[in-house]
Amino acid sequence: MASKGSVNKVILVGHLGRDPEVRYTPNGDAVADVSLATTEYYKDKKGDRIEKTEWHHLVMWRSQAEFAKEWLKKGQLVYVEGRLQTRQWEDKEGQKRSKTDIQVGQITTLGAFIGKNKSDDAPGKDDSAAKTGDEEIPF
Repeated sequence: MASKGSVNKVILVGHLGRDPEVRYTPNGDAVADVSLATTEYYKDKKGDRIEKTEWHHLVMWRSQAEFAKEWLKKGQLVYVEGRLQTRQWEDKEGQKRSKTDIQVGQITTLGAFIGKNKSDDAPGKDDSAAKTGDEEIPF
């Protein structure tokens, strides 16, 4: 439970950097990992357009992981809500490591599929974006 006055919430809209990788815990729970790119554009002092991409590691559990396995594909535009979680461990050489993940609470597909389609009736599919060609992929 969050303490009074504390919020840990992330909202992202971006493109998937790869197909989800799904594995299963010893007790059978599905876990999906996928990278998400968010890109911002701005002009520098010279007026040149600058592109800056941030990469985020998403983690989905159970039914969301199964959804990811079935419907999410590299290049797809998605809306994500979740929370930050930092994990710490020691590697084989004894070095301390840490990684901050987005623990996904909600994920929604936006726009058209880019790349291979699983099915024409995929959730969140919208053919209008495909026709206009307005989507920019950061990779």
